Amino acid sequence: MAKDWTKIYKKYNGLWVALASDEETVISFGKTAKEALEKAQKKTGTIPFLTRMPESLDAYVGIV
Repeated sequence: MAKDWTKIYKKYNGLWVALASDEETVISFGKTAKEALEKAQKKTGTIPFLTRMPESLDAYVGIV
């Protein structure tokens, strides 16, 4: 099932985000993956799901 990260994107665009196991709850964030991971591990003691939110949402349609 697809996750709706619209709200996460709006708040954290351009940043690395550490998400809980539900992949929707933000545990921490940072300018680098290392920063987001370290903050999340201090809070939870586990390794979270990390992803980078894009700075902008640009559509791409390939034409052959």
